[in-house]
Formats: sequence, C-alpha cells, structure tokens
Amino acid sequence: MEIEIRRAVIDDCPRLLELIIELAIYEKAADEVSVSLNEFQEAGFGNNPVWKAFVAEENGIIQGFGLYYIRYSTWKGCRMYLEDLLVTDKMRGNGIGKMIFERLIQEAVEKEFKGITWQVLDWNEPAINFYKKYQTDFDAGWLNVALSKEQINNFNKLL
Repeated sequence: MEIEIRRAVIDDCPRLLELIIELAIYEKAADEVSVSLNEFQEAGFGNNPVWKAFVAEENGIIQGFGLYYIRYSTWKGCRMYLEDLLVTDKMRGNGIGKMIFERLIQEAVEKEFKGITWQVLDWNEPAINFYKKYQTDFDAGWLNVALSKEQINNFNKLL
C-alpha cells in the first residue's frame, strides 16, 4: 500500500464531499450536511478561500483527508482549526490518519501557527485514543454554541 499525502485541489471536491457525508453518517448526523458542491468548491478555491486540506491518496483514490482553516485567538494569535480528519472505514488502522495528522502538524510549523485546535465527540473513543497519542489537551470547560442560518434569519426579521 502506497499512500501519497498532498494538498487538495478543486478536482478533489466531489470526493471530499462524499467523505464528509461518510463522516456525518459515522457521527450520527447525516441530515446535517447541507453544503452544495458549488459552495464547497467556492469556499476552498474561489476568490476568497477559507479552507485548506490535505488528502491521502492510494492508487488515485482519496482515502482520507484533513481539512482546516485559520482561527484567530485574541489571546494566542493565528491557530489552525482542524475541522475534519477522516480516513475511510475500510482504510482505518493503516496509519493514514497518523500521516495526515502529522502533515497538518508540519503545516502548522511551516505557517508559524500558535497551535492547533479541534473538537472530538465525547463518545468517539477511537478518535480520542488517537489524539491522546499526541499528548493533546482535552478542554471540558467549554460548551459549543451555534446559531443556524435559519436562527440568524429569524432574529434578523425581528430587527
């Protein structure tokens, strides 16, 4: 098995979106994926790209990816925010996640980011155990908070 880790290109977007749906199914949130292929491509490769990714490719097929964007912390400065790290179900256990994650760490060093942050579901023991190998800090003191597009629009109607 020969795996190539490389930067994602626009032609990878259809496959990345397939894998994002696979991740959503794994995380028991399949109905939550609403981004279109056009939106996804524009957000990564349009006039104002907001995300970057590395892909793990075997024999021309993307088997995993790590997608990030830059998050600014008023306390720390620019940090990498790892949005998604996924290896296809059939390819897990072959070191591909390690290869992607370590390429992301290398990217953080190259870009002089002040750190890397991400979220992991509290029930996702395989992922938690994977991240523990890197001596990561788990911060239980924060709650995730969000407004959906619908909630924003509903609030805006009241203004």
